[in-house]
Amino acid sequence: MKYKLTKNTKEVFGCTLYQIEALKDFSNVSKGDLGGWVEKESNLSQEGNAWVYGNAWVYGDARVYGDAEVYGNARVYGDARVYGKLKIEAGYFFGMRYNQEEIKYKKNEGQELIYKGEAKFGDSEDEEVEQAIKLLEAKGRLKDGKILSLTA
Repeated sequence: MKYKLTKNTKEVFGCTLYQIEALKDFSNVSKGDLGGWVEKESNLSQEGNAWVYGNAWVYGDARVYGDAEVYGNARVYGDARVYGKLKIEAGYFFGMRYNQEEIKYKKNEGQELIYKGEAKFGDSEDEEVEQAIKLLEAKGRLKDGKILSLTA
C-alpha cells in the first residue's frame, strides 16, 4: 500500500472525505506526507504514482490512477477518471465523454444543466402541447378550449 486514509475528515455534499497519508516514498511524495481528500480508497489507486495533494477532493465514483496528479482546489467526482500523466490544478471534473459523444446543455434559471445522450424535460411537453393548441386554433378546430373536430 502506498497510502492510508487518516482520521482527519471533512463533510462535503453529504460525503465524508478523509485526508490521505503516504506510507512510502514514490514520485515526489515522501513517506508521512499528508495529501488531499478522498471519500474512499477506490478513489485513488494504490498502484503507480497517482496522488491527490493539498486541498483537492476526489469523491463519488471518480478515480485517479496511473501517474495522474490532482492538486490545488480541483474537485473530481461523479464518474470522472483522471489517469495517465494528467495534472489537474483547479476546476470541477464530474464525468467522462466517450467516443466524442455530444455534450448538451439545458438552460435552467440562469444556469445550464450539462448532459449527454437522450433526455426529456417536463417543460418540453408543455411547449409541445402549446404548439398543438396553437395549430388547432389556427385551423379552426379549437374554440374556447374545446376541440370542435379533428377530421377535415
